[in-house]
Amino acid sequence: MRLSGRNLKCVRGGREVFSGLDVSAAAGEALAVTGPNGAGKTSLLRVLAGLLVPAEGTIALEGGDVELSLPEQAHYLGHRDALKPALSVMENLSFWREFLGGKAEDAGRCLAAVALDHAAHLPAAYLSAGQRRRLSIARLLSVRRPVWLLDEPTSALDTAGQALFVALMRDHLAGGGLIVAATHLPLGIDARDLRMGGAA
Repeated sequence: MRLSGRNLKCVRGGREVFSGLDVSAAAGEALAVTGPNGAGKTSLLRVLAGLLVPAEGTIALEGGDVELSLPEQAHYLGHRDALKPALSVMENLSFWREFLGGKAEDAGRCLAAVALDHAAHLPAAYLSAGQRRRLSIARLLSVRRPVWLLDEPTSALDTAGQALFVALMRDHLAGGGLIVAATHLPLGIDARDLRMGGAA
């Protein structure tokens, strides 16, 4: 499986964010997208996730499920945790499992994998920033999708949370998944670097 983008151009609010950009990542591989604020790292992930339409260029996922689009085979983990504060931890995860569709994994096991099983019945409003991030990460595990598009994935995580997420990323890659992550910090896993230049 290979994700590739060719000659990508992104325009937002009438401003060219980037152009002529090539990006690729294969099964079992991580790509770290780095660069200063405003360089277009988040915009690139949103283009790959199908949330933004590129002004130019093509995107393809070779070797994936031919019946599904790239966005249907990808998880996008953005800056915001996309949680409903009044719902419990388990209810939030259950919502995402149903919304995403596909083959769902055991919710309890997903929460245990991010060390949140003890808080399954707590309202999400009670969670710390790091715990909210862990719950968002559990969403990556709840429905199997081969492509992970991660925007500053370790933000708000403490040292233990970062180590836990590194192990989950390694497992995902070992299982044939691929990762494209926008980051200012080392991911903690082997990754090729795609440097994006030019501040806003």
